[in-house]
Amino acid sequence: MAGYFLMLGTGLKWLGFALSPLLLLPFLLLVIPGPLRVVANNLIRLLDRISSTMLGLAIACAVITVFAQLSVVLARYVFGLSFSWLNETVIYAFAAMFLLAAASALRDDEHVRVDILRGRYSAGMRAGIELAGIYIFLIPICLLILWSAISPSFVRSWANFEASRESDGLPIRFLFRTLIPLLAVLLIGQGLSQALKAAQVLRGHRTPEALHGQGAGA
Repeated sequence: MAGYFLMLGTGLKWLGFALSPLLLLPFLLLVIPGPLRVVANNLIRLLDRISSTMLGLAIACAVITVFAQLSVVLARYVFGLSFSWLNETVIYAFAAMFLLAAASALRDDEHVRVDILRGRYSAGMRAGIELAGIYIFLIPICLLILWSAISPSFVRSWANFEASRESDGLPIRFLFRTLIPLLAVLLIGQGLSQALKAAQVLRGHRTPEALHGQGAGA
């Protein structure tokens, strides 16, 4: 079983290599925007739609977190009972809520920014900073997370369908560990979408507001 998942992981790695040229698309869009404009817009819509789907799952996880935590409190302080699977439901759902929603937060500019000068820059300057920041900081960090997360222990976790260490815990620990590389993949995808939007803003094909989902392309 471990060999099967190792082979699957190798296949996904080569798929990632095959798709990596897409990361050059924003720079090509700056040079030859005409022929690539339709491709860029379709890719932006696809990546934004994926982030929206993940946001929907994150909202569902938020609801699960609230009801599971309420159940934990009632079971413990009203009935004097404690269930490991219920406690783990709170932990897993709470973590999944943030990890799945990170890409949509990037899309909607909801991440915390520390750039105190950003408001003084022109729209073109902000788009250029956004484009540079994605390739200098976001994508390298996500690749590092992805490289660190896909380890031999991760493969063993899937091969053994790793469960909770508690006897009455949830048998989905291997799925929970998968959220970390999934976070990296989602952020890389949304980062590409934002880079394409920034390139279009620089070329005058999108309004500056469209960079964060507040306007449509020209």
